[in-house]
Order: sequence, then C-alpha cells, then structure tokens
Amino acid sequence: MSQTPPVHPLALRLLHWINALAVLIMILSGWRIYNAAPIWDFVFPAGFTLGGWLAGALAWHFAAMWLLGANFLAWLLYGALTGHFRRRLTPIAPVAAWRDLRDLAAGRMAHEPGRYNAAQRLAYAVALLAILVAIVSGLALWKPVQLHELAALMGGYEGARRLHFAAMTALVVFIVAHVALALGVKGALAPMITGRPES
Repeated sequence: MSQTPPVHPLALRLLHWINALAVLIMILSGWRIYNAAPIWDFVFPAGFTLGGWLAGALAWHFAAMWLLGANFLAWLLYGALTGHFRRRLTPIAPVAAWRDLRDLAAGRMAHEPGRYNAAQRLAYAVALLAILVAIVSGLALWKPVQLHELAALMGGYEGARRLHFAAMTALVVFIVAHVALALGVKGALAPMITGRPES
C-alpha cells in the first residue's frame, strides 16, 4: 500500500523555515540599524533588535542577507520547476480574496492543509514582492556608489531607505498575520513541521 504524499514536501518545508529565520534576523538587525539613523521620529525598543550596536547589527544583517538571497532564489526555482507556484499560488483573484478576508473577519474561514484560498495567495504574492523589493533596495543601500543608477531609480539613497523600510513593514504585517493564522487555525501548523496533516 503506497503512502500518501506529504502535504508539504521536505524541500519546501526546509526552504520555508530557512526563509523564516533569515527574514527574522534581517528584520531585528535592521531595526537596530534603523535606530542608529532613524528616518522618522521613533526608534524600535532595544529589546526587539539584534546586534547590540550598529557594527554588530550590520554583521548580522549582511550574514542573513546572503542566506535570504540564496534561499529565496532556491525557493523561486523550486516553485517554478516543480509547479508549486502554478498549483498552489495561482490564480490570484482580488474579488475572491476580498470575500475570503470578509469570511476570515467573521470567523468563517475554512482551511484545508496544502490548499491556499484566494486571500492567502494574494498575501504570498505580496510577501514575495516585499522580499524582492527589500533585496533590491538593500543592494542599493549596501553599494550606493557602485549601484548609483539603481539607487537613483528609487529616489537616491534616502529613497532607497524608505523603500527598504516599506518592504520590511509589509513583511512584518504578513508575518504577524501568517503566524496568527498558523496558530489560530486548527491543522495549519503541523503540516509545515511534519509534512503530514494534523491527526
């Protein structure tokens, strides 16, 4: 008797958790970097930052940058070559996403492990775009002289900083919603850890 295939294959689960770790390090170290030269009239509490001081935060940020970039590329290749994106993340229908969000707000959202509703597909598309924007704007911040043409497309160094911050904010909103749903919807978390539906 053949064993049923996992809800989430091992490769996808590994890419997911590596991505989660890299993004978390990037955000927390990025907050410490932001605190050294704030854009707006607020700073992040030191207890929610990583690195201890500017140089330490930069070291963490650059280390995680390579991990995020490599893992994100691997995830894109995996999604494209295995058909994961086509099967699970498309189509993206805004009207259906709005309906799913209304159902979620009313506490009526149904969840089937391994299947994403329209709102989830839209959220993943936004997160994918946010990571891409964070990487591109981060490159402009990392090498503003060598990549001055790229920075110029974003309105210069300060424009790239604001775009980088906006991408980070979008990712934080996605992560908060993603974790809340994973913990709050029965059967959502276990398959991403074990690969199998919750028994």
